[in-house]
Amino acid sequence: MDFRLTARQEELRSAARALTGFIMKYELDCEENNGLPPQAHTEIRDAVLDSGLQAVNMPVKWGGAGLTILEQVTVQAELGRLTGALWDMVWRPANALSFCTPEQRERYLVPVIHGRRRDCYAVSEPGAGSDPQSLRTTATRTSGGWVLNGEKWFVTVGDHADFMIVLAAAGEERAPTLFLVDKDTPGVEMTRVPRWMHTFVYEHPEFTFTDVHVGDDAVLGEVGDGYDITRSWFTEERLMIAARTIGAAERALELARDWAVERRQFGSPIADFQLIQGMLADSAVDIAVNRAYTHQVAWEVDEGLVDRKTLHAKAAIAKLAASEASGRVVDRCLQIFGGRGYDRSYPVERLYRELRVDRIWEGTSEIQRLIIANELVKRGTGVLQMPAAGLSAEDR
Repeated sequence: MDFRLTARQEELRSAARALTGFIMKYELDCEENNGLPPQAHTEIRDAVLDSGLQAVNMPVKWGGAGLTILEQVTVQAELGRLTGALWDMVWRPANALSFCTPEQRERYLVPVIHGRRRDCYAVSEPGAGSDPQSLRTTATRTSGGWVLNGEKWFVTVGDHADFMIVLAAAGEERAPTLFLVDKDTPGVEMTRVPRWMHTFVYEHPEFTFTDVHVGDDAVLGEVGDGYDITRSWFTEERLMIAARTIGAAERALELARDWAVERRQFGSPIADFQLIQGMLADSAVDIAVNRAYTHQVAWEVDEGLVDRKTLHAKAAIAKLAASEASGRVVDRCLQIFGGRGYDRSYPVERLYRELRVDRIWEGTSEIQRLIIANELVKRGTGVLQMPAAGLSAEDR
């Protein structure tokens, strides 16, 4: 096994670190003003395009960066150091958009890749969160198209996006189907923008859809493919969450370590106190172990060494472990800072609030545990094994 970064991966990490450093100067502005002004959005967009890290999950032939999963993980770990969810300004179009028809691609995906449009994913509802199959948003067949009615919650980037990917129960069969819906379509209304525990550069609004007419060409993928497409998106996003939370935890530990070395109490740096040393050491363990596992799973995906069901469980392990470990790390780091750690001008305070949601979105920690347990019960402990050399996912 060779765990060294390749020259390409190191190049990407350096580019992501430089871009992160540029965007970091907007953190306090975002926190103090609950977002950024249009000029800042333009400046960051231009910096992203200059970095070549736009749409890292989309192929080069469409204008994306065309990175492998492991390369994306390497980039996301650097971007995760940012507070205010400023990492989301380095846009990754929803993976579902890779199912666009050529016409849809030119209308929706290509402009997103080039930073001219922005998508958002509307899945959750008041009664359909962890259980998306209980969705109540409907799509009724009409002449030449569909009529959508329903309500969606927690639509991340919904305030900034100009089109939506909407999951609805289509037709009398209630087939789960994704629809591309321009936000200015009559009947689409942003009804509420909740105030959240964190301060993110984008909001997570609530929307209603009242007799929203869309054409047959609005269907993304095929009628009935909505769950499968969404599930594949969740799998990849869970790996990216694992990577980002590890990056956030590492930044928190760097800050806490420096503070512990410099801060003096009772005549000594607090880094000399064993209780502080224990928190630093436990944090290093949480970061190192979870980074290694996340990189392992990403590598297995790129090498085609893991089948779809096993990958689903391994991504759940990575997301569950990294998000919970990172929460522990930031909690310790805030404690090391003492009263200053409770000050919103300090990054550790912002990270403390912002990392909490990573145990909720893209599948709660409890759902991840169910996914992992289901794999263990049905197929045994193979999910824990490293793939053997020369065996493809099909061979396994």
